[in-house]
Amino acid sequence: MKALLLVGGKGTRLRPLTDGLPKPMVPVMGKPLLDRTLQTLKRHGVDEIVLSTCYKSEAIRSYFKDGSDFGMKIHYVDEDFPLGTGGAIKNCEKYFDDSFFVLNADILSNIDFSGMMRYHKRKKADITIAVTRVANPSAYGVIEYDKNSFVTSFREKPKKILSHYINAGIYIFEPKVLRQIPSGQKISVEREVFPGVLENKQKIAVYKGCHYWIDIGTLRKYAMVHRDGFTGRYQLPEVNFRQRAIYSQLNAKISGSATLRGPVYLGAGAQIGDGAIVGPHVVVGNNSIIGNKCAISYSVLWDNIHVASGVKMDECIVTNGCYMERSSYCHAICTPDIVKNISYVAI
Repeated sequence: MKALLLVGGKGTRLRPLTDGLPKPMVPVMGKPLLDRTLQTLKRHGVDEIVLSTCYKSEAIRSYFKDGSDFGMKIHYVDEDFPLGTGGAIKNCEKYFDDSFFVLNADILSNIDFSGMMRYHKRKKADITIAVTRVANPSAYGVIEYDKNSFVTSFREKPKKILSHYINAGIYIFEPKVLRQIPSGQKISVEREVFPGVLENKQKIAVYKGCHYWIDIGTLRKYAMVHRDGFTGRYQLPEVNFRQRAIYSQLNAKISGSATLRGPVYLGAGAQIGDGAIVGPHVVVGNNSIIGNKCAISYSVLWDNIHVASGVKMDECIVTNGCYMERSSYCHAICTPDIVKNISYVAI
């Protein structure tokens, strides 16, 4: 099976985390979000990927290359200018001759992709849209559907709520639909392609298979997905904190006098110094060093970070390559260039 991932967005609402890398490459529990998505697709039988890229695409190419290290075949299609979601899908048309998945690359969910494909075939739909239920859909575009789970209308930010189901950003397309999308134009799949398919009397089915869903589009939600992982609300394949409090990857080194207060995730080559106290709710990324007698809690540290001895850190997100030398950091986003204090990092 094949899948198209839309990975060209700039991730402006995630800045400064996305100042140095594209949004799909931000790490979630020590691995890039896109890596986690591709591994999930692979487990469901997807072995060929098309990545529609634009912003900082070199970071994606250098990590995934041709996909062979990940057991997949990966194609890259670059946009010369932003084409919108519909235009990006059209731009990749030549790669698809059978039913295929389309995903927004900032989504993390536990959707059953195999079940969704079976459902799509059973419904004989032209498009299937995965939906997720939210308590208050007034800030979203909602999807209304009939008793047979076929879409009847799309409504943007409705005042009168008739449906609590919103578009989850995960689709299955039949290739023939792509022939209806104009080439070389900025087109929205949500506002133009889907309504056009309904006008043509084609079938759009609704799939309710998302029990956990989050779009990691803001700093608040980036913190939330880690909190959900630590509390067990969302379980990553190789990490289940309900069963085990500490996870450490290859060559992580922990001083005998250090204290780890789970849940804690240590990346490959992470080092925890003498007398340091790490946790709860802490990610220490690959090759990051926590100095002697540090105290780190409720924080996500990316890769190649050095925290000097004696530093205290609480509710922080720290990006790649930072050297942390102040006596304390609290409620902060830290990059090599800036320290930005914020009040809503709750990990």
